[in-house]
Amino acid sequence: MVTARSSPGKAHRGRWTRRVAARGPWCDAGDMGGKRPGARLLPLAAALAASTLHLLWLRPRLLTWGATREEVARAYPGDELVPDATGSSTMATTLPAPPEEVWSWLVQMGGDRGGWYSWDSLDHYGVPSADRIVPEWQGPRVGQHLEAAKGGRAWFTVAVLEPGRTLVLRSGLGLPSGRSFDADHEPPPRAHMDGVWGFHLRPTPDGGTRLVVRTRGRSRPRALTLPFDVLVGEPAHFVMQTRQFHNLRTRLGAAPPEPS
Repeated sequence: MVTARSSPGKAHRGRWTRRVAARGPWCDAGDMGGKRPGARLLPLAAALAASTLHLLWLRPRLLTWGATREEVARAYPGDELVPDATGSSTMATTLPAPPEEVWSWLVQMGGDRGGWYSWDSLDHYGVPSADRIVPEWQGPRVGQHLEAAKGGRAWFTVAVLEPGRTLVLRSGLGLPSGRSFDADHEPPPRAHMDGVWGFHLRPTPDGGTRLVVRTRGRSRPRALTLPFDVLVGEPAHFVMQTRQFHNLRTRLGAAPPEPS
């Protein structure tokens, strides 16, 4: 009696056909080798999730660190200088001294004056910022330039001055040169950044000072400057501004409280 037998080739093809049918139409040569196509999408999915987390949760907190909702929502002197802002932040802290004492430290700022009270290795050529009040730095005037880079290549201009209450600095920079231009009297370069950095002081009931720092800026072309702002400019401002808060508080004679 002769029994029909399947050839080895036919049996192998049958097993392969059943395997494909079981795994569905999305399998490919790489999948046959044991690597699922979904694995190749994991890095993309992780990057998308991280970007979403930054934009929806972390970024709003960086831009409003320490500030109340009321402080974020209100208008401040100097906002009108950049009416069509493409970016803004409002950060705040409470300092253990009255506004007139805080004011004396703020009006000393400048690369060629008392520094910026932040990370001196990054914004003051490694020279420590002033640790005392210097009388000759106590009389700023509207229109005065405060050096921001060695050699006067870049500067801030004192734009708004209300002694004891408001100090607003303005800066216009051409890109990519990083050279300042006068935003009030010169047409901006095609690629540029223009913004204000405002310090707003109000007394607190216990004799301290509520210091609110508002920035507003615009930049062109947005296709290039928006990624830089979100990924570099805003985090850098957070790092430098929170350090300035800390150092001002230290100079005013109190240990920094824990952030709320």
